[in-house]
Amino acid sequence: MTSPSGPFSLDYQGHEFVFFSAPHWIALLILFGMFYSLWILRDWFASPKVDLRARWTLAILLLAQELSLNIWHLSIGDWDAGSTLPLHLCGAGIVLAAFMMINRSYLLYELVYFWGLGGAIQALLTPDIGVYGYPHYRFFQFFFSHGILIFASLYMTWIGGMRPTQRSIWKVLGITNIYMVFIAGFNYLTDGNYLFICHKPVNGSIIDFLGPWPWYILSLEIVAVISFYLYYAPFALKDLIRKRYPLTVSVE
Repeated sequence: MTSPSGPFSLDYQGHEFVFFSAPHWIALLILFGMFYSLWILRDWFASPKVDLRARWTLAILLLAQELSLNIWHLSIGDWDAGSTLPLHLCGAGIVLAAFMMINRSYLLYELVYFWGLGGAIQALLTPDIGVYGYPHYRFFQFFFSHGILIFASLYMTWIGGMRPTQRSIWKVLGITNIYMVFIAGFNYLTDGNYLFICHKPVNGSIIDFLGPWPWYILSLEIVAVISFYLYYAPFALKDLIRKRYPLTVSVE
């Protein structure tokens, strides 16, 4: 049985999480180092044997960490269908990312790319983990889960050769809104707050600047469009450069 101040406790009495504290910055820098290393080693990962092993390893890690979170909730008697299932965009993205890594589905890639970057980056900047600061289990699990979600998205972009299109933006927005309707019904049945459509996160986030309920939900739609276009922008810029400055091949 863990102590009240132990790293797996429910009522943690250690260090409460503080935005942009030293542990927060260190976690972000470690994740950035992982993403940068992936870019540097992209040719090595592109080897068929390495790629296959890497994709399966990532898929297992994605599902294992989600399983560990539910085991932790069960072990402390805190598991609840209205709060602990992977139904937020990041949680759903993590599950979808695992299957994306295995079957290389382009539709799953589109969802993971926009949900992963749009949701996970925001989550990493403003984590919703309450009192569970370093070195609690939830601190490590939170940053690892969101970091590996971004890693998987970047992996399939840089090594898997996939990329979003402008059509992907509106496809993912449509699926997201359909998903939100489903989640609204599930929240009603379980008294949950998945996708934060019933009330704002307790610990603060960008939603605090988007107006009161329910108007911030409409504001989130606008934020989603802007952020999706922002994450699509590098590809649009690359296409524009190639169109304006096509490579010329001289024939001797």
